[in-house]
Amino acid sequence: MIYLQHYLPIIISSASVYLFIILAIRLFGKREFAQLSIIDLVFVLLISNAVQNAMVGPDTTLAGGLVAASTLFLVNFILKALTYRFPFFQTFITGQSIVLVYKGEVNEENLRKAHLSINELIESIHEHGSSSVKDVDLAVLETDGNISVISDDFKKRSIKPRKRRKKLMA
Repeated sequence: MIYLQHYLPIIISSASVYLFIILAIRLFGKREFAQLSIIDLVFVLLISNAVQNAMVGPDTTLAGGLVAASTLFLVNFILKALTYRFPFFQTFITGQSIVLVYKGEVNEENLRKAHLSINELIESIHEHGSSSVKDVDLAVLETDGNISVISDDFKKRSIKPRKRRKKLMA
C-alpha cells in the first residue's frame, strides 16, 4: 500500500501529460507530425524534456521512471483500444480526412483549415506525378498528415508521404 501511495502521483501525472500532449497535437494540427522538420524534431525533444519532471516529480529512481513509462504504455494501449472499438472516439482523436482538390478545383476553405499553402499542395501534387492541379481528380489530406492524390480519371492512385522541406544533417 505504501508503494501505491508513493507511485500514484506519478501514475496520475504521467497519464495527464500523455492526454494533454494528445489533445495539444490534435488542436495544433495533424500535419505537423507527418514529416518532422528540424523545428518539429527540436520541439518534440524539448516537450519531452519539459514534461519529464511533471510526470515523475522528485522521484528520479529507476522504479519511478518505470512506473511513468508503464503508465504511458498502458494509457496508449487503452486509447488505441478505444479508437478501434468506437469510431467516434477515433474521429475525435485523429480528426477526419480533408478534401483539398476535387475534379481539378482547389477547395480554398479546406486548404486554410489544414494550414497548407497552395505551393505546398502543388509540391505534393508534383511528387505524386501530376503536373497540374487541373490533372487531379481528388487530393485528400489524410488523418495521418499525408496527402493522397488520385488522378487520370481515378485510374492512377498515388499515396506518398510528404517529403521533408530540409534534410536533417547526418
